[in-house]
Amino acid sequence: MTGIRIAIVDDHPIFREGVASCLSEIGGFDLVGEGNCRVDAELLAERAKPDVMLLDISMPGGGPDAVASIMERRPSQKIVMLTVSESNGDVAAALKSGAKGYVLKGVGSRTLADVLKLVHAGEMYLSPVLSARMVSNMLHRQEDDPRPRLDTLSGREQEVLRLVANGLSNKCIGRELDLHEKTVKHHMTRIFSKLKVKNRTEAAMALRDAATQA
Repeated sequence: MTGIRIAIVDDHPIFREGVASCLSEIGGFDLVGEGNCRVDAELLAERAKPDVMLLDISMPGGGPDAVASIMERRPSQKIVMLTVSESNGDVAAALKSGAKGYVLKGVGSRTLADVLKLVHAGEMYLSPVLSARMVSNMLHRQEDDPRPRLDTLSGREQEVLRLVANGLSNKCIGRELDLHEKTVKHHMTRIFSKLKVKNRTEAAMALRDAATQA
């Protein structure tokens, strides 16, 4: 069975090798290319056509610019940023350019593998520390902001929303928060109503909007 096709672009060869080695040990992934700059990323997307690309935000040529260029030519490409930067500006730039995930370097190999699987399946993912900050950003929006505000949510609903943004299913959220799955579904219904969204993707996008306002 063919694994998820992965390309890694980072200007530190040792780091690339480490990521590739970890994913190989876990299994279920096929490395189809490596590079160290924006030009490499663009060529890999066009020629190797990976299922998911891992890019560094600070690669030569600029990570967000690489994402934007790739998405313009190949809109279906799934891209995850794997970086040390926790800058709100970098998170916003990456998401606005079309990245589907933002993961901080230092994450465990199995967590990274799970993130790649989530993004490959069409979900979005943000490192928990970043999604928590985005929740905080939404809570502190100006009163005249016409968009739905997160401070209408209860504390528990905010916790559920953060986990939704991290790609967790209702069952996994229930396990994480020690809640019955039916209770999680109830919270989701209230979140959708309060934020005026129709589904989980739109709820996660509300957090994505918060990043662009940082």
